[in-house]
Amino acid sequence: MKARPAAARAGAKAGPAISPVRRRILLVDDHPFMRAGLAQLINKQADMIVGGESGDPANALLELTRTPVDLVLTDISMPGRSGLEFIKDLRAVHLDLPILVVSMHDELLYAERVLRAGARGYIMKEAGGENLLLAIRQILSGSVYVSPRMSAKILDGMTGEKPRGSSSPIGKLSDREFEVFQLVGQGKNTREIAKHLHLSPKTVDVHRSHIKEKLELKDSTALIRHAVRWVETQHPTGPYAIRPLLG
Repeated sequence: MKARPAAARAGAKAGPAISPVRRRILLVDDHPFMRAGLAQLINKQADMIVGGESGDPANALLELTRTPVDLVLTDISMPGRSGLEFIKDLRAVHLDLPILVVSMHDELLYAERVLRAGARGYIMKEAGGENLLLAIRQILSGSVYVSPRMSAKILDGMTGEKPRGSSSPIGKLSDREFEVFQLVGQGKNTREIAKHLHLSPKTVDVHRSHIKEKLELKDSTALIRHAVRWVETQHPTGPYAIRPLLG
C-alpha cells in the first residue's frame, strides 16, 4: 500500500485555521465623517480592527477605562483640549500605549512637537490610506513613524545641518506659546484662552508677549491679525480631506 504524501497526512490531522489576532485601534476625531472613513479603512484589514471611537479627548480618556486598545489614532485639533495636552495626558495615564497623530496640519510644524509630547508617529491626512496603514503597523511593531521628509529634517537637526523644508518663525514658539497663538487666531481673548488652557490670565499675557517678541510683531493688533491669517491657512474650508486617506 502506497503511503500518502506528508502534506496530505498533515492536512487530515489539522484542526480549524487560527485567525490572526486583530489589534484594536481607538479613533479620536471630532468629525464623524472622518472617523467613519478611518473605520472603513481599518476594519477591512486582517490584522487590525476599530476597538472604539471618540469625538473629543475627554471622552477618549473615559473610553480607555472601559475598552483596552493597542493604539490610539488621534487628530491634534479638537474641542475641549489641546491636542498636545491630550497626548501628554494619555502618556501620563497609559504610559505604554502608542499614539499616532493623523492631521491635516503641516508635519514640519507639528511632527516634532507631538513626538516630544509622547506620540510615536505623525502622518498627514493627505498621505493616503496605504501610508496610514503602514504607519499603524510600524508603530504597533515598536517603531516610530514619520515621513521620509520629516525624518530627514530631524536627522539634519541632530547633526547640526541646516534643517530642510519650512523655516517658519512659528517653529520658534514653545509648545505652550504655540497653543496660545492658535487660540488667538481662533478669536479667543485672554480670559477665554486662560480658561481653555487652565492658566491664569497673567500667564497668558506673558505668553502673548513672548510670541510678539519671537515673531517680531509690534503690538497685540498685529499679533491677532497674524494669528488669524495663520489659522485660516491651516484650516481650509469644507470637510476634512478624507479621500486621500482612502485612496
